[in-house]
Amino acid sequence: MFQIIRKHEMAMGTIIRFDIEAPKIARKIKPGQFVIIRVNETGERIPLTVADKDAFAGIITLIFQVVGKTTALMRSLNEGDFLKDVVGPLGKAADVEDIGTVIMIGGGTGVAILHHVAKAFKEAGNYVIGIIGARNRDMLILENEMVNICDELVITTDDGSYGQMGFVTDPLKKYLDERYDIKLVYSIGPIIMMKNVVALTAKYKVPTMVSLNPIMIDGTGMCGGCRVKVDNETKFCCVDGPDFDGFKVDFDELLKRNSLYLKDEKDSLLFSIR
Repeated sequence: MFQIIRKHEMAMGTIIRFDIEAPKIARKIKPGQFVIIRVNETGERIPLTVADKDAFAGIITLIFQVVGKTTALMRSLNEGDFLKDVVGPLGKAADVEDIGTVIMIGGGTGVAILHHVAKAFKEAGNYVIGIIGARNRDMLILENEMVNICDELVITTDDGSYGQMGFVTDPLKKYLDERYDIKLVYSIGPIIMMKNVVALTAKYKVPTMVSLNPIMIDGTGMCGGCRVKVDNETKFCCVDGPDFDGFKVDFDELLKRNSLYLKDEKDSLLFSIR
C-alpha cells in the first residue's frame, strides 16, 4: 500500500497532483521513467510518468488528468488514503547529457513529465529553453516550477488568455529561425502536438526526441498493447521507450491506436459520475 502524502487540485480540479510515499521507487527512478498504479484490488492498471521525486523523503510526484473511471476514482482520494499498487521504475530513462542549448516542449499534462526531464538537463549543465502550452490559462500547470528550471520560458495558450496566443510550434519556429546553437528538441504532450513539432524540426534538421504515451496494460513488454512503429519496426513503449527519435515515429498509426477506446473512456467516466 502506498500512502498519498499530499494532494493538490490543479487546473480547475481536472488535473490532480499526488505526492506519494514510495521510498524504494524514489531512490531509483530517473527522469522519463514511469510507474504503473492500481487504485484498489479490482482496479485497472494505468501508467503515469513521474513528474518529480524527493529521494531523501522517499516521495514521488504523480500528476494526472481526470479522463476516465480510474482517474475519477483517484480524484476522490484524499491525503492519508492509499493506492493499492505503485510499480516501478519502468521504461528507459531519458538520455541526459551536457550538449549545450536544448529546447524542452510540453503541452497539457505533458508539462508534468517535461518538468522532471528539463530539471535533469539543467542539472547536467545545459542551457534550457522551455516552451509550455495549454488550451487556456486555467489549464496551465507547473509554470513556477518551469520558471525556476529554465533559462528562458515561453508560454502559449490556444485562446490567448495567457502568454502568447497560438501553439507551441509558433515560438519553436522563431527559435529555430534565430538560433543556430540548438542541439536538441525534446517534446512531450498530445500526439498531434508532437507530430507537428517533429514536422517542424525536421525542416531544420535538429535532433528531436519525443516521449510517447500509447495504450498500456502491464508495462513490462508482455501484453504488446503499447506497441508503436518506429523506423518501420514494432517497438514496445514500456520497455523500448517511452523516449524515441521523433523523426522515426509513425505518428499517424499512433493516433489511430490511441483513439480506439476514447468513447469507452468517456462512457466510463459518465457512468462513474452517475
